[in-house]
Amino acid sequence: MAGLRVLLTGPPRSGKTTLIERIVRRLDRPVAGFFTREIREHGRRVGFSIITLTGQEGVLAHVYHQSRHKVGRYGVNLADLDRIAVPSVQPDDRAALVIVDEIGRMECLSEKFRLAVIDLLDSDHDVLGSIAQGGGPFIQGLKARADVELIAVTPANRDELVGLADGFD
Repeated sequence: MAGLRVLLTGPPRSGKTTLIERIVRRLDRPVAGFFTREIREHGRRVGFSIITLTGQEGVLAHVYHQSRHKVGRYGVNLADLDRIAVPSVQPDDRAALVIVDEIGRMECLSEKFRLAVIDLLDSDHDVLGSIAQGGGPFIQGLKARADVELIAVTPANRDELVGLADGFD
């Protein structure tokens, strides 16, 4: 039986990650997966980190990371993405809700990540994630899946959406 699949979308700073964190705090069940965070130096964003729900950390992208994979001014670190984020969305615990924050241009540069997301959505796991508002064919394909509930997050509705936690309990 397929699990519940909810993907949150919206513009940057609309509150998608904060909403997912608030939902996770309300749950009384196993949770796996990862979050992305900004890396800031002297008040300026210089990159993004990956932090799993088990506490593993890595760098997703950084202005100083040398890589042939670039998104804007950021060099994308596929090694950390594949080593940290990919296994976090493949939990052994069948009851775990899997958090994928986020499915965006940087993450989709990794074939391992794309395959892991497809495997996850084809599994019995419940999934809660965030996904880019725009995006290429892979992202558009995920958003068009019949088994995915796509919810637009705005500053006006993000507080009421915390109630989504009830569906994951």
